[in-house]
This record gives sequence, structure tokens and C-alpha cells, in this order.
Amino acid sequence: MSQKRYFRIYKPYGMLSQFTREGNHPTLADLGSLPPDIYPIGRLDADSEGLLLLTNNPVVNGLLLNPAEAHERTYWVQVDGDISAEAIAKLQQPMVIKLKTGLYTTLPCKAHKMETPDLPPRIPSIRFRKDIPTSWVEIKLIEGKNRQVRKMTAAVGFPTLRLVRVCMEVLKLGMMQPGEVKEVTEEKFFASLRIEKTRGNQKKRPSQLNL
Repeated sequence: MSQKRYFRIYKPYGMLSQFTREGNHPTLADLGSLPPDIYPIGRLDADSEGLLLLTNNPVVNGLLLNPAEAHERTYWVQVDGDISAEAIAKLQQPMVIKLKTGLYTTLPCKAHKMETPDLPPRIPSIRFRKDIPTSWVEIKLIEGKNRQVRKMTAAVGFPTLRLVRVCMEVLKLGMMQPGEVKEVTEEKFFASLRIEKTRGNQKKRPSQLNL
């Protein structure tokens, strides 16, 4: 039985969340000497960035990706235009988005306008338009449907320009740089993600998360 190992990475813009090659896209295989049995937990689209977790422990997938477990993901989202308080309020309410499987009603989430965050520059950079401002929103979800955040911001009239996942529960991206890989101890991994490794059940969530 191989040793269970856990990693967090800053997935760069344009990289596929997989090791298999597709066309000219960079993949996780370009990040260096990761163990051969490691695989990503969930995914980030090629045009999204930020925190992606990898492990060779198959139990973790069910613990983190099951919506019933209600694990919180935090995204910093740059949108086209100066987002309004009305649009922020709409983001927080259930809305209908279109998935490949049909129409889906999102769960309520947390959202607020934020100052421009201190993030590494995106390569390539966001196209600058002198007469159209941009703004940033922090969105916290407990689900992760395909391109959900992009569909949500578009639905309220502020299309996503840049999307960075910065946190899963209290396991943070921190000051990592695009393409950086850090191994996490099993104890910290399970504690930071608020999952119970011995019984496969979620630990009690505190009334408030200090994210």
C-alpha cells in the first residue's frame, strides 16, 4: 500500500487540471516531479486559476466533492464593470443557470465587493479598456458546478474576466505563485478542510469560519 500524500498547487491560467496531454495546453505534468499515483481532487477550468488539491487517497474525493458535505470554496473574481450592490444581492440568492444536463438552481452563497487583491499578474494579462472599469468580488460557494461562478456573474450583468480560487474551507492559497507546489501533511490537510479521516464524516462546522 503506497503512502498517502497530499499537495496544494497554484494552478496557472491556461493549464488543464489533468496530467494527460490535449493539444498544446500545459498540464499538471509540467509542474515537476509529482508522484505517479497522484491525481487532482475536482478541477479548475483552463481559464481559471488558483488552489487545486492533489492526492493519492481515494477517500478524499467523496469527502470533498459531495455537495451534502457543504465544504466552502472561496473565489476572488474580477468582473467587467463596476459591480452594483443590486448585482451582489442577486449573486447571493438562488438563481437558475444552464448546465449540460439541463437547468440548475444554485444554492444561496456569500458574496461581497472587495478591493483589488494582491495577486500575481495573470499571463496573459486581462485586456485593458480605458473607458470600462473592472471590479472584484469575493464569492463563497458550497457547491462547484461546471463554470458556475462565470455563469452567475454573467447572469447579473457582470461577466467574469479573471477567476482565482483562493481557499477551500481554511486551506488557503496564501502567497503561493502560479505553478508552485507544496506538500501538506495529512494532519493539516484533513484539519484545514474540516473533514474526519477516521470515520469519513464531516466534523462539526463552527458557527463562523475565519477565512
